[in-house]
Amino acid sequence: QVQLVESGGGLLQAGESLRLSCAVSGRTFSNYAVGWFRQAPGAEREFVAGITRDGNSTYYQGSVKGRSTISRDNAENTVYLQVNSLKLEDTAVYYCAARLGLIPVVGAGSYDYWGQGTQVTVSS
Repeated sequence: QVQLVESGGGLLQAGESLRLSCAVSGRTFSNYAVGWFRQAPGAEREFVAGITRDGNSTYYQGSVKGRSTISRDNAENTVYLQVNSLKLEDTAVYYCAARLGLIPVVGAGSYDYWGQGTQVTVSS
């Protein structure tokens, strides 16, 4: 079993930066690719960023592409997501998820474990 706990959410203003953390415990962290997803009210859960289990490759999708960075520290069993130049539409619950294997994928159904989510609210 793998447990994931997100932190770092809160109320921020447009234009600020956000850094989320995902602490992972349980099985060998380095066996898992990790993805960050977000879900806005009334919307589908969407893939935001992903990182391979070795940390050598990263993937981004959607409006955060170009202003976000995902990273991981396998020694600390933690994955980070930084989003710069926050926009009102970044408001959502952000989730991290882990899947056994090398590469993260965009499909939420392909992940084995999920965190409980952390709320991010961006105000003008």
